Amino acid sequence: MRRLKSLFDNNRRWAEKIKQSHPEFFQELSKQQSPKYLWIGCSDSRVPANEIVGLLPGELFVHRNVANVVVHTDFNCLSVIEYAVDVLGVRDVIVCGHYGCGGVRAALANSQLGLIDNWLRHIRDIYKKHQAQLDAIKDDQMKLDRLCELNVIEQVNNVCNTTIVQKAWSRGQELSVHGWAYSIEDGLLKDLNVCITNADEALAIFEKRAE
Repeated sequence: MRRLKSLFDNNRRWAEKIKQSHPEFFQELSKQQSPKYLWIGCSDSRVPANEIVGLLPGELFVHRNVANVVVHTDFNCLSVIEYAVDVLGVRDVIVCGHYGCGGVRAALANSQLGLIDNWLRHIRDIYKKHQAQLDAIKDDQMKLDRLCELNVIEQVNNVCNTTIVQKAWSRGQELSVHGWAYSIEDGLLKDLNVCITNADEALAIFEKRAE
């Protein structure tokens, strides 16, 4: 262990703390996982999914990528959604972005960063879709925050339109998709008032938003 010894020390202290409050926690956790929620969030290290919502390991199934993007050709993300919905039977999928997102900022500025520019192209497309609304916002921070919110809403739409979620709804499975935004400045979540519970609702809501 030539490097990162401090992380192993932290791990031992963390495991001991858990065992002191829940002596059987790890034994029970090792037998199965039965999370009720799937969290699709940003890779940003300042946005720790479990801690934000006060859940222990095993209670939240998590997928993270730069700028919490859901793309229909991303088989990593789709595989996570399929496993969560079809195998684990989660009832809630949460797409959670965060204000001040570096990926969204880079897309808004049309920065040239390398390979990731291709990934952030998806967010540039969202900007173009809502350009009139965004260009009317003169304050740069407010514009960034709004694009962060619009990005979450678009990704909720993408989740709803996956074959996985559509099939789950068609067979009557109880499943809701939510859009949230997290503030790093105060640690609080914001509900973006996007909660989709069936295919008809998804179609109606997103057609209305497109008007």
